[in-house]
Amino acid sequence: MAKGILIVVSAPAGCGKDTILEQALKENDNLFYSVSATSRAMRPGEIDGVSYHFRTREQFKEMIKNGELLEYTEYVGNYYGTPKKAVTDMLEAGKDVILKIEIEGAANVRRMFPDCAMVFILPPSFEELERRLHKRGTETDDVIKQRLETARKELKFAENYDYLVTNAALEDAVKDFLAVVRAEKCRRERRPGVVEELLAE
Repeated sequence: MAKGILIVVSAPAGCGKDTILEQALKENDNLFYSVSATSRAMRPGEIDGVSYHFRTREQFKEMIKNGELLEYTEYVGNYYGTPKKAVTDMLEAGKDVILKIEIEGAANVRRMFPDCAMVFILPPSFEELERRLHKRGTETDDVIKQRLETARKELKFAENYDYLVTNAALEDAVKDFLAVVRAEKCRRERRPGVVEELLAE
């Protein structure tokens, strides 16, 4: 059985990456979402184990110490990380795994999985990004300002990614993301022996 593909997705806050991935998971039943762990507080509507594995800072530090994380980073005062075992088990089972992580974590994952596909989701404009952040209603003006400044820094790292998906219209962004997954499945290096088998007929 062919191993699954690891798809790393990053985006500034407010770019709609959660909504894009939610929709993509509904449309492709071989895609699986790796639930990250975080030390940040749960937001209204979030579910532990589905949105994130919510942990205290102390619990998170324990996971780091025990080597249970594929990668982790501290972002806007909170820890975020990827539990290792769930990801490697799914890839071995031939499932394509989505990792939604920050820039620093993505760079660490690429070092461990050089053949992962890296996708950066862009906002259509900074004006629209600011509007979306205000619309969420979960953060103060100061935090939104901080997130916009962080977004400008993050965009400079987009050149390290393999694919760029602009989320202007959700439906188009989902189609573009799923096209990336399909293209990755067709990469020559992911299909060893296919040509040789044909020639051997």
